[in-house]
Amino acid sequence: MNYLMEQPRAATEKPAEAAIAGSIPAIIRRIEEAIDTETAAIRTDANFDLKASNARKSRYLYELNRATRGLSAEHINPETRAGLQRLRGKLETNERAILAHLNAVQEVALMVQNAIQHAENDGTYSATQFGRG
Repeated sequence: MNYLMEQPRAATEKPAEAAIAGSIPAIIRRIEEAIDTETAAIRTDANFDLKASNARKSRYLYELNRATRGLSAEHINPETRAGLQRLRGKLETNERAILAHLNAVQEVALMVQNAIQHAENDGTYSATQFGRG
């Protein structure tokens, strides 16, 4: 299946570059799968390894960047364009899930900090207990 619109190949275009351009839909599918997995896990699995997932996403996005380097928008076929739009939407959903997760972590950290401060200020260890004051 030709993922780029039929264009005569320039004399300088290398066959390897054409092969990479043809792999764009496969790269998009891998990224989508990684993002879908991460988004679902952030919402349901407290032990999910976010660091490893982020590294995987970064690697796939790097592959996509390399595969699309030098391609102009008019050379991308509608199927690939639709895949990129779908990917953009999934990345936005993923971003919202990550931000919600980070906000929840921040709230829990604040609650723990407040509990520690409350425990320290409850008078149990006041200066008068130790003969000062």
